[in-house]
Amino acid sequence: MNKLFEAANQYVKESDWKDLALVKLCLCAMGVIIGINIAPKHKKVVTEVAASIFMITYVPLMVKFFEIIFRKHKEI
Repeated sequence: MNKLFEAANQYVKESDWKDLALVKLCLCAMGVIIGINIAPKHKKVVTEVAASIFMITYVPLMVKFFEIIFRKHKEI
């Protein structure tokens, strides 16, 4: 498992924002495909779980992003 994480870290180091955007679009498309195939009786639970995961992961990502923006702004 450590080798997998090392490879993922190396991939990120060698990628630019366009590569990471493509990864995100790919994952988004996969999520849509999975969502389309969810049985109607489970859609509410899956939506609630997905929304929770989104919020839990989006907030720290945006905090880090804005910290970088403010740090760069102070350097100017």
